[in-house]
Amino acid sequence: MILPVIMAGGTGSRLWPLSRELYPKQFLTVSGNQSLLQQTIERLSGIEHQEPLLICNEEHRFIAAEQLRIAGFGHNGIILEPVGRNTAPAIALAAIQALKNSDLGEDPILLVLAADHLIQDIAAFSSSVAKALPFAENDQLVTFGIVPTSAEIGYGYIKAGKSDNDAFNVEKFVEKPNLETAEAYISSGDYYWNSGMFMFKASRYLEELRNHCPEILNACERSMQVTNLDMDFIRVDKTEFEKCPDDSIDYAVMEKSKGVVVVPMNAGWSDVGSWSTLWEVSQKDRNNNVCKGDVISINSSQCYLHSEHKLIATVGIDNIVVVETKDAILVAHKDKVQDVKKIVTHLKKSGRTEHKIHREVYRPWGKYDSIDFGQRDQVKRITVKPGEKLSIQKHHHRSEHWIVVSGTASVLNGDKTILLTENESTYIPLGTIHALENPGKIPLEMIEVQTGSYLGEDDIVRYEDRYGRI
Repeated sequence: MILPVIMAGGTGSRLWPLSRELYPKQFLTVSGNQSLLQQTIERLSGIEHQEPLLICNEEHRFIAAEQLRIAGFGHNGIILEPVGRNTAPAIALAAIQALKNSDLGEDPILLVLAADHLIQDIAAFSSSVAKALPFAENDQLVTFGIVPTSAEIGYGYIKAGKSDNDAFNVEKFVEKPNLETAEAYISSGDYYWNSGMFMFKASRYLEELRNHCPEILNACERSMQVTNLDMDFIRVDKTEFEKCPDDSIDYAVMEKSKGVVVVPMNAGWSDVGSWSTLWEVSQKDRNNNVCKGDVISINSSQCYLHSEHKLIATVGIDNIVVVETKDAILVAHKDKVQDVKKIVTHLKKSGRTEHKIHREVYRPWGKYDSIDFGQRDQVKRITVKPGEKLSIQKHHHRSEHWIVVSGTASVLNGDKTILLTENESTYIPLGTIHALENPGKIPLEMIEVQTGSYLGEDDIVRYEDRYGRI
């Protein structure tokens, strides 16, 4: 049976300001009412498969687990990458774990999918997967080639060779071309877009990795020798994994292996790699505008307008992208959106935080919104889910005032535990051990006022934490 492997890493910097390092593209809802990760798992319903195995960044673990829980999806574990090392090592970790979990003698067939792709025709996706299965069962490495609809310069290409029923032998992989070359590819009819989706037996992938990049396999095997199970999360040996070379599956395996086949897929695929591609695949109004949220558009056309909180009003503009979040506004020409990543680079170099986190930050216990801050003060709106608890902690540089807006709070404040309800408050002096819990059945809404010489999130000394953050 097929074991889906969902790669949920990456930062998606070209979709800034919606996508941030700590809340990247795969967790965003950009089409429909599910996130891209949730859609990736939902589209598996058309094929017979085991529950998926996820791979994600250590910092994204609670977001991934929560999105699966909300959607009602089961899984076979969430492997945590302590550092990013590209797709070849990530898939190696999954293959090793799959063989660990499999019944004696079973060799799982991995369907490797990226969590941040959009596919509109689920039936066509399922059909291509079904066509690929016999080749994977026959020990071949399968990649899925997207039937191109235009001469794109933002994708790699796969040149198809001799036909083998529902697949073609791969003649070569080619890098992102210039426009003239891309047009020649399309005219020839021999090229497909490289989707970054694959299917093969777990053992076959590891065998090819050993043949072509043994240093990657050795590092991954060492890092998986002793794994720690932390709730739903599979933690690998960080020290060993950090020694692993950084390489993609294309470079490390697919381009060097023999017997690789490509199965065509014509399923309305997009990697949602920029605001312009998101505009292309989104529903438009009569003026070809995509409008999300609170938008008034007058005499404007061909625009992507996305409001999270404030009214966006446009008059007489064309081919413009406007994206508003709580802490940033992007205005860009649709033909120049590939340069959005330069803004992210600038933010990093400037020591700012808008590339990394949103003003509203999700935590395993709920979320907080930094609604105001000064040099020595910060105000947060805190939401704690029913039954959840923040870590037992203290701060060296700040004091905190907590005011309950709605719900019930159980507060550890030094050596006392008190219950607070609506309109009640407490004060946590600097250096005092404290904790916050919601013992009720509705969300706890609070206002937190911090004052002190340093208000960074790293001024937390944790003594006990149910989410493994000690």
